Amino acid sequence: MRRDAWWVELIPVVLVLGAFSVCATWRTFENSFYEFGPYLSPFYSPLIKPKWWPLSPAILILWAPPGFRATCYYYRKAYYRAFFLDPGACAVGESHVHRYSGETRFPFILQNLHRYFLYVAIIFLGILWYDAITAFWFASPGGRHFGIGVGSLVLLMNIVLLSSYTLSC
Repeated sequence: MRRDAWWVELIPVVLVLGAFSVCATWRTFENSFYEFGPYLSPFYSPLIKPKWWPLSPAILILWAPPGFRATCYYYRKAYYRAFFLDPGACAVGESHVHRYSGETRFPFILQNLHRYFLYVAIIFLGILWYDAITAFWFASPGGRHFGIGVGSLVLLMNIVLLSSYTLSC
């Protein structure tokens, strides 16, 4: 058994993933500051605002990205270890005795939905690419003109990294 401080590597995962989850939840329910000029927050893209829907439009779409990421093999390893200590790390004993059943029982059988969430994630990639390209076109009195802003570069970097992550699955 390991006697080193194996648990130290779990702390950044808990802090960063936990902070991102809190921030994402806040942005989802805030329902403001999601559109400015040619920029649209990825949390609200595609922007679907039906008149009958009184809540944030992000609620209608934000089931897909967490569905894909929560069932991803890499994310599973990260959050199983960090939040459930199951297993804590390589060569670290289990914290309690249980019979391993894999992904054959609820809720773990839902992990098998990953391939279907992948198809939905690819659709969202197309939408986010459109948003990133649109972010380079600014409104002006004579129509629209090409320009580069910090937001344009952030949205472009976001979609390049998301595409790399999603398509390497």
